[in-house]
Amino acid sequence: MKNLKIKSVLVILIMTGSIFNINAQKLTGKQIIEKVYNRPSGDDQSSNLTMTLINAQGKQRVRKLKQYLKDNGTVEKKIMFFTAPADVKGTSFMNWSYSNGKSDDQWIYLPALKKIKRISSDSKGDYFMGSDFTYDDLGDRHPSEDTHKLLREETVNGVKCYVVQSIPKDEDYMYSKTITWINKANFIGVKKEFYDEDGDLLKIMHVNSSQKISGITVVTKITMVNKQKNHKTIISLSNVKINSGIPDSKFTERMMMRGI
Repeated sequence: MKNLKIKSVLVILIMTGSIFNINAQKLTGKQIIEKVYNRPSGDDQSSNLTMTLINAQGKQRVRKLKQYLKDNGTVEKKIMFFTAPADVKGTSFMNWSYSNGKSDDQWIYLPALKKIKRISSDSKGDYFMGSDFTYDDLGDRHPSEDTHKLLREETVNGVKCYVVQSIPKDEDYMYSKTITWINKANFIGVKKEFYDEDGDLLKIMHVNSSQKISGITVVTKITMVNKQKNHKTIISLSNVKINSGIPDSKFTERMMMRGI
């Protein structure tokens, strides 16, 4: 009788485990993207950025920036200051993303004009400071803005991934669709394809490295390759600090003009 009970318990455990595995595999595309969007990132973060622009001939331009982020659960604020070279020094960019799905608010300050410009919705498809990232790419796209579909699961460079297609609900959006490869273990995107309005492949973004800092996994290197222009941008992060107590006053138009 005792052996029967043990066997029964084992059967139940095995069945329960199977159910859990089945449920884990039944994540929808929307649920996967929501997990990516809601992945812990800390209350605030600061870092040094190196942005390297490489043209079709292999010529490089290197830019240095300082970045600050803060998330209060309702609004995620980001501000970036160009510190070098001289021709872009003093330029700043600020982005506010909203958890309720409201469109991002964005501003750029150009010191030569001594004026802050608000980025309109029509301008979010423009490329940021000669890079391969649009203003919209620099924001935090809300999952509700797209329709998501889990296409398949596959392994990329030894990493088991979900492959999710996202189609914008707004027909006038700059991309007709994106396809993202998402690490099943930590829900970090490792690769993303961007398709233009005609459905042709435009850009591919690769997450080259990430690092655990203060218990938070931080992406530390990204490469964006524009396949149509044969141009690419590499962004590397260093000196990353998390939960250092960045004040709200850091994320204002006054600070954009003042600088670091």
